[in-house]
Amino acid sequence: MTPTGPDPAACRADDVHAIERVFAGRLRCMDTKQWDQYASFHTDDIVSETWGGLPDDKQPSTDGESNRVVGGVALTRAISRLLDGPVPVTTVHHGHCPEITLTSPTTATGIWSMEDKLWWSDGDTEHHLHGYGHYHEHYRKVDGQWLISYRKLTRLRVDATPGFWSFLKEL
Repeated sequence: MTPTGPDPAACRADDVHAIERVFAGRLRCMDTKQWDQYASFHTDDIVSETWGGLPDDKQPSTDGESNRVVGGVALTRAISRLLDGPVPVTTVHHGHCPEITLTSPTTATGIWSMEDKLWWSDGDTEHHLHGYGHYHEHYRKVDGQWLISYRKLTRLRVDATPGFWSFLKEL
């Protein structure tokens, strides 16, 4: 503490750490399928544009705009339907090397290197996807808590078995 109040650098470091924890918690809840907690990492008006890798006819949409889901409840419903629907998909998501910028006392942006692996089985055949890219996110502090308010996934590379997306026929 300085004579005039809390150390601004320490407060910024605390904010960055809180954002990192929100990011990590979201990935953990997605991979462990804790859908009752998933929405709590997002603002009520979250915009998610992370669906571009899906076939066009399977991309979620909002107001006719594909590759877009708006709202924490809608996002939880869309992601749980994809990963925990008629064909369960096992996932592992990792975020690395965060580049977080505090843009105001209550807003921030971040870019995270990401890697994900997804598996599902069709009888004796296991299908998988291994993706590499970046999450581009915006954060907003709501009632003292940092939450994700925007997310876009850009992929640099995807390695997948030829039949990987065939599980979507069940959706």
